[in-house]
Amino acid sequence: MKFAARAVLAVYDWSVFYVCLAEFVLLSLLWSVLASLLHLVLPQELGRRVGRLGIMVTCRLFLATLTLSGRFHFDLRPLDALRREKAMVIAPNHPSLWDAVMMASRLPDVACIMKAAILDNVLVGGGARLSRYIPNHSLRGMICLALDNLRAGSHVLLFPEGTRTVTPPIGRITGAVGVIACRARAPVQTVLVDTDSRFLSKGWPAWRKPDLPLRYSVRLGRRFDAPAHSAALVSELQQYFSASLAESTSAADAAADAAPSFDSQPTASAK
Repeated sequence: MKFAARAVLAVYDWSVFYVCLAEFVLLSLLWSVLASLLHLVLPQELGRRVGRLGIMVTCRLFLATLTLSGRFHFDLRPLDALRREKAMVIAPNHPSLWDAVMMASRLPDVACIMKAAILDNVLVGGGARLSRYIPNHSLRGMICLALDNLRAGSHVLLFPEGTRTVTPPIGRITGAVGVIACRARAPVQTVLVDTDSRFLSKGWPAWRKPDLPLRYSVRLGRRFDAPAHSAALVSELQQYFSASLAESTSAADAAADAAPSFDSQPTASAK
């Protein structure tokens, strides 16, 4: 019976993963095509709002489907507190490609700083262009667009490592986050992303199924005031992320060690 149950669960996991992967491709493609058409006819300000709202709805629908499967668990509620906050730089750690989807699913007016190549991606390029997301074509252009968004009241989503984490718990923080926050006189809200899987981490192909279930959660970390010196902020962020993520990893390991093992046999039995 145990073997049969495990076989059924394995088939279910494979079905859930690849059906949801197909759903993501389909949803992304449909929105990208529609957004590309809207980009041609809508004025810039209206297009920006429609584009960001469309991405939020699409991401939330996708994550809701994953949650309904019972094999993916997301706790993103802390992000809701940022919706009505004043303009700021939102700076999460970046363990996987999920992170941008999770952030966008909860924030209706956020400008995401992204790789310039994404604008030419058939699945997400249309939505990124309509939303006026910020490509990293050049450092100067990226900073100027980020400042424009912050001054207009939008949040700016910037993964301070510049790429997915290569050496956990955190990679090297780049100087861009300090320069943008310093010039805009904007605070930096850190977000701590926790997960129990390396799925979609650096080098993990999207079609490779992970072990299920998967769990993701976010915590609002320390909010740094608008800095006077960009280099000082970068140094503080590096120390803060390193300490906070190492602490959460240690706590998770301790909890796992303390959990009872259902595979172990009792050493004695009552008679």
